[in-house]
Amino acid sequence: MSVQIPKEKLEKWADYLLDYSMDGVQKEDIIMLKGEPITWPLLSVLQDKIFAAGGIADMNLVAPDNDRGKVWGASMARYGTEEQIKRVPQWHIDRYKAMTKYIEVLGSENPQLYANVPEATSQAIMRVDEPIKEIRLLKPWVLTLFPTQGFADMEGMTLERYTEVIVNASMVDPRMLDEVEEDIYRLMSVSKQIRIVTEHPHNHRELELTMDIDQRNAIKCTGKRNFPDGEVFTSPNAGTVQGEIFVDLPVSFVGQDIQGIYLKFKNGVIIDYKAEKGHDVLTKIIETDQGSHRLGEVALGMNNGIEEVLKHPLFVEKVGGTLHIAIGASYPECYVDDPASAEGQKLADELFKQGKLNRSAQHVDIVTDFRPGGTGRAVYLDDVKLEMKNNIWVVPEAHKIKEPFGMESRW
Repeated sequence: MSVQIPKEKLEKWADYLLDYSMDGVQKEDIIMLKGEPITWPLLSVLQDKIFAAGGIADMNLVAPDNDRGKVWGASMARYGTEEQIKRVPQWHIDRYKAMTKYIEVLGSENPQLYANVPEATSQAIMRVDEPIKEIRLLKPWVLTLFPTQGFADMEGMTLERYTEVIVNASMVDPRMLDEVEEDIYRLMSVSKQIRIVTEHPHNHRELELTMDIDQRNAIKCTGKRNFPDGEVFTSPNAGTVQGEIFVDLPVSFVGQDIQGIYLKFKNGVIIDYKAEKGHDVLTKIIETDQGSHRLGEVALGMNNGIEEVLKHPLFVEKVGGTLHIAIGASYPECYVDDPASAEGQKLADELFKQGKLNRSAQHVDIVTDFRPGGTGRAVYLDDVKLEMKNNIWVVPEAHKIKEPFGMESRW
């Protein structure tokens, strides 16, 4: 079943992505548009607008058996060898190098086509795709989610209701988030540590996870990278993550659900883990490479306009009153101000050698709910316990940073 979205809403959605998220289309732009054919209604509008503005749209249509258009899909994972997987075509790499901006429209016709693939070849595909992912991350990029029957089925929703939730969230002006996130952003920017307290739902044991975020850039997310958006994140000093956490909200990964995740860290490394649902999937994620045994991100969800909590990471991680951590790769922009520059790349390489910046083929967000009924109990930035108002994280009045604030004040 195909989804029907009014043309005027597709136009508004595309305008947000191009004019706001991508800061407009210049004549020298080569903008890659990537997605499965089922997402064509939005891809088509984006393509038309790019050409009309004088830019070039590079339409990268993804095979339905390929999760997010990696260099290889499920067919290679099932029938190919690790030697074949390493033979990445040079034209594929060159295509990503040639683009100036990147828009990915998520949405799958049938997520089961790329589920339950062999572990060894699946991890090998993740590894060879990592350098291509790094090329993309160093350029302006944005992800958005298009409603499909396959994803609606995963959520246990009708296509009509699922479409309503996705489209309504995508019609909201993302600039409204800027003020909502400002106080949290300011405090996170000057904090040295984040401490997360959760409760194990079965034995009611209090769990505590700490990590050093000193001299890390905090990032406000207002629709520049994800759309819809709503989070404030940073990447921790990877080797400093210590303790335990319970993550309760379900997330979908390559067409399979994971829920009820327990993680234990020592000196930055996951030394014990369990999932009540999807444990085998969690194992595949963590055992991908050395970096997938570490954390790459910690973030607070700040959007209270999402009508339902969906399993898709793009939505569930943005829900106001949640916190998510990411297993795997760090974001370079949290460590250096210009990660695309030669100087920035050199500094990032040095921080990687020091064990502060994490690199991995994986970056998987998992989400804990701190709203009533969730397993989250408290979040502290240094000694400041964050509060919640209308399902949005807020800084207590006495700890708000009210003087003029710029990046230079972080130091």
